[in-house]
Amino acid sequence: MTRLLIVGPPGSGKGTQAARLSDAYGIPAIATGDIFRHNIKTQTPLGIQVKAIIDAGDYVTDDLTNELVLSRLSETDALDGFLLDGYPRTLAQVTYLDELLSQRGQSLDAVIQLVADKEEVVTRLRKRALEQGRTDDTEEAIRHRQDVYARETMPLIAVYRDRGLLIEVDGLGEIDDVSTRISESLTAREIAPVSL
Repeated sequence: MTRLLIVGPPGSGKGTQAARLSDAYGIPAIATGDIFRHNIKTQTPLGIQVKAIIDAGDYVTDDLTNELVLSRLSETDALDGFLLDGYPRTLAQVTYLDELLSQRGQSLDAVIQLVADKEEVVTRLRKRALEQGRTDDTEEAIRHRQDVYARETMPLIAVYRDRGLLIEVDGLGEIDDVSTRISESLTAREIAPVSL
């Protein structure tokens, strides 16, 4: 089965592409935000800890995030393959994921980076904010999230590039076109979708 990561700035269409990849490759798309929300909603011991941290306006620690991801990757549907979205976010999380997969005799197959021009993404997110009435999505807030993403993610991207796992894909354009670019890039690495 296939083990992938997807990274890209907020507004690059990561969630949309993750869902398509999940269908095409027969693997669960696992977003850390969804894991957090599920554990909070079902009031697991980890979820209660996460809720307290988020309610205080703090970031969830690496240790707690790693525990939540380990729990999710230990579920039956993810044992042989997955697509991670939003994890790892720090170099410590990269190390943890490496060790976890190594213990299982597994490794990542590829890391898909959706590349998008910052100004295009800001324009796209402002348009979406206006259409959906998201008053908190100001241009300033959007630019801040883009800067945080760049600062936090660049070191991780460098690690995966050095390992030869990084696939850079233009994340702008029609959804189908981006999906095709991703699929062609994976096929070129002999990572094929599941046959239907």
